[in-house]
Amino acid sequence: MALNTVKKITIIGDGAWGTTLAVHLSRKKYRVMLWGAFPSNIAQCVKFRENKKFLPGLKIPSEVRLTADIDEAVSFGEMVVLSVPSEYLAGTLARIKNTSYKKKIFVSVIKGIDPKTFKRMSQTIHDHLAHVPLVVLSGPTIASEVAAGIPTTAVAACSNEKLAMMVQRVFNSDTFRIYTNSDMIGVEIGGSVKNVIALACGICDGLKLGTNTKAALLTRGLAEMTRLGAALGGRRETFYGLAGLGDLATTCFSPKSRNRTVGEALGRGRKIKDILGHMNAVAEGVVTAKAVYHLSRKRKIPMPIVTEVFKIIFENKSADRAMKDLMGRSLKSE
Repeated sequence: MALNTVKKITIIGDGAWGTTLAVHLSRKKYRVMLWGAFPSNIAQCVKFRENKKFLPGLKIPSEVRLTADIDEAVSFGEMVVLSVPSEYLAGTLARIKNTSYKKKIFVSVIKGIDPKTFKRMSQTIHDHLAHVPLVVLSGPTIASEVAAGIPTTAVAACSNEKLAMMVQRVFNSDTFRIYTNSDMIGVEIGGSVKNVIALACGICDGLKLGTNTKAALLTRGLAEMTRLGAALGGRRETFYGLAGLGDLATTCFSPKSRNRTVGEALGRGRKIKDILGHMNAVAEGVVTAKAVYHLSRKRKIPMPIVTEVFKIIFENKSADRAMKDLMGRSLKSE
């Protein structure tokens, strides 16, 4: 499919990021349809032209069509952007499989690893939709900042350079600069594991520790991310780019980061069930922590920060004890 044939784009997922991308692409004069799983939220978006639940304050242009009918949504676009939480991807794909999805270009903006299969999102997509053309779009992209036109960068990753360049041109604008990268594995692992490290940095904030501690967690967390990614076939240099270090820094330091905010609440002593029960949006790092913890043990890859985050969330370990155990590990070279 040539670039100039992409005129209509479907966004699957009406969360903050999906809504932002729908508005962004509409501003670029693409015809856009936004699909949401809950008819009540879609009806409210139609009524108010605003996603009050997931992204309040951003006006949705009248040109953006909204639907809760997945058949209508997939049929509409030549390009289909998948933007649902990772834990709901398989269920959504099972529904898409019964639609006219073939001959579409797919773009995944989902960050996560399946805790049951240990598969990346692109692998899960291909498991359900066979050989659809697929590009991963990832990077340091706080939705509200992109929506506000604050300069942002991201990476379109695909082994097919022409396909990556097509997606690059579709999404690129004067405030949203897109690079290409052929390392889909590294880009997906970076975008996933950074959420777990952001939880750790949030815990650091909740414990009222300093910048020294947070910098250490970010830096050593990057080392853990790189070890895992390289073991799974990613290129080490990818983790020092936008989808690795760039995304990691944004998620660990931004007050708007859901994962950092959840970590901060954990550091203050709140339990994960209580924290998540008061959130509309999904903090991907919680599910990813479980997946990465078990994957790293299976592959015998040392990931001490991920391990402590897992134990705080799923084994009720105190954040203070976890930090002391990290500092008390046996001495080693960097």
